[in-house]
Amino acid sequence: MTVLDKFFQGDQAALARIISFVEDNEDGYREVLGKLYPKSGRAARIGFTGPPGAGKSSLVNNVSKALASNGKTVAVIAVDPSSPFTGGALLGDRIRLTDMPTDGSIFIRSMATRGSSGGLAAATGNVTTVLDAFGFDYILIETVGVGQIELDIVDACDTVVVVLVPESGDSIQTLKAGLMEIADIFTVNKADRPGAENIVMELNMTLDLKRDQMAWDIPVISTEAVNNIGIDKLLEKISLHMDYAVKSGWLEKHRRKQIRKKIYNILTFYVNGMIREKLAEMPDLERVVSDIYEGRGDPYSASRDLVKLSGMTFNNF
Repeated sequence: MTVLDKFFQGDQAALARIISFVEDNEDGYREVLGKLYPKSGRAARIGFTGPPGAGKSSLVNNVSKALASNGKTVAVIAVDPSSPFTGGALLGDRIRLTDMPTDGSIFIRSMATRGSSGGLAAATGNVTTVLDAFGFDYILIETVGVGQIELDIVDACDTVVVVLVPESGDSIQTLKAGLMEIADIFTVNKADRPGAENIVMELNMTLDLKRDQMAWDIPVISTEAVNNIGIDKLLEKISLHMDYAVKSGWLEKHRRKQIRKKIYNILTFYVNGMIREKLAEMPDLERVVSDIYEGRGDPYSASRDLVKLSGMTFNNF
């Protein structure tokens, strides 16, 4: 029996092996993904993002257990900073989430960003496909931090929960820079701390200015993850957003957009690899670099000349 056969029989050890196989881009991983992709698309994909220290892991912990207690199966992808020495995730799969059920209803996987921008590991989309094909009802993705370039969680998720805390004094300014556009739900965590009510009020005031333009009315809720307070409310809002996404047709449009982006990324990966290989074969590349450095050329003309020398063809280049 092959690993893939065991995978389709629900063997989580086989699942873990295939995730590693895909994450490491081993020979044949594209063919494996090709077999799994048609079986994906059924899981609800929920993203959690926010500043470091916002309590995202505690929220994911409690949301996972609440879903499992309702008979749902849950996969958690925790995207961690990379070790500069090994490229692996600094935090282990079981360090972040505690008191998990042992019946296999919750599966946890840590992934390293490996330097990728956007807070999501480059292979997160592929691993999401594997977990979806395995049959999980929910896939929860927790990202490392936030920032203007860390918005690619939208490409991996259907519902995005932005987690803030009272200590995030510049949170509203950060939101105006881009997070307001990706949030489906705002959660002010650690709501027992001073300043929490002010952030909730400020968020609602900011959203009130845009509610007439919103197809989905973005809720702002308060939680205390460590005390398991507000989790039911958060789950209710996630469920409402998923219902809205399906009934309004938004989910279909979003998934189609994700597929187009996936095709674009795959083609970009192939073309970039082909160009790198061609450049590595060119003995004149360093001479061209020297000419440009010494003022005898420019990178635009040189790029066109190198394309011609390589035998590759690009229209309008």
